[in-house]
Amino acid sequence: MEQVLMPTVLNGKRFDFSDAEIIEPVSEVNVLKRTKHFIEANTVDVTLEQLQNDCITPVFAKDNELTISHPLFIRTVEEAAKDFFRGEEVESPVIRASHIIKGRIPSAIYKPANQLLETDKTQYFERCAFSVDIPTIYQDINGNRLFLSVVGVRAYNQQNLYSKKVPELFRVAIGFKNTVCCNMCIFTDGYKGELRVSSTRELYQRVMELFSMFNPAKQIHLMQQLCNSSLSEHQFCQILGRMRLYQYLPMRLQRNIPRLLITDTQINNVAKSYISDEDFGSYGTDINMWNFYNLLTGANKSSYIDMFLDRSLNASEIAMGINRALHGEERYKWFID
Repeated sequence: MEQVLMPTVLNGKRFDFSDAEIIEPVSEVNVLKRTKHFIEANTVDVTLEQLQNDCITPVFAKDNELTISHPLFIRTVEEAAKDFFRGEEVESPVIRASHIIKGRIPSAIYKPANQLLETDKTQYFERCAFSVDIPTIYQDINGNRLFLSVVGVRAYNQQNLYSKKVPELFRVAIGFKNTVCCNMCIFTDGYKGELRVSSTRELYQRVMELFSMFNPAKQIHLMQQLCNSSLSEHQFCQILGRMRLYQYLPMRLQRNIPRLLITDTQINNVAKSYISDEDFGSYGTDINMWNFYNLLTGANKSSYIDMFLDRSLNASEIAMGINRALHGEERYKWFID
């Protein structure tokens, strides 16, 4: 069966996928398991309606100016995706939230907690992440179907709400989601980690700029290359050992090594999944770099929302860097020496 990556023309801009190498025909493609989430950690499913109707919007304390709320953030990015990818199927946002902040309305300040009514309580989520999937733009890699997805992250804990209103911090990424496991594949040209804006109009413009700069053919090509390289079990264990060692190196030594954001707990999850994961585990045999990459992105799903996209990008950097080191490049060679 011929692999398809569609479309080639979006919003007047041509995306040429001819440079993407096709690895092999795939007779059957795994479909999305709806029970899996693009991020897990301590997050919960919420709907846009719950965020709009059940949650207050925080303000900047010194001038009582409103922040851009989670629902406004989500709707703005969703609108940008629909406008840029006009004619494609753009699904409704899937939203995950964490770190609920509870409060009371002024008239209930002195009530005992056991006498509070629901109408006396206020709440909002400190951190929110969402994905907007575009399933009509897809590619198959190593038997896995990937489709385009836009991800947004907002974390109020990284915003000084005790000051006057200043440009607010958002993180937005566009990349491919592996439908087998809902792992996100984020690359540099598809990620804005320091997107600071003062209005939804400015946010919309910056998101559209990100979409324009994103090169899907390049990302697909780089991910396909991972299928051509493998790690022996010895090399895999060597890499995990080096990753554990990295956390304890003096800063002067860490500066000479490419950054590693994955935590010890996540490294343990990579080791566990190498043995037990039905889709990407390879215990007893060589593991190709595509499966190794998915072990990293799978472990990253345990990250808190505020670090999720940074670690997603770092997982791509590590996988691509080690793949190049296997072919003689020096920069990431420390991990496999």
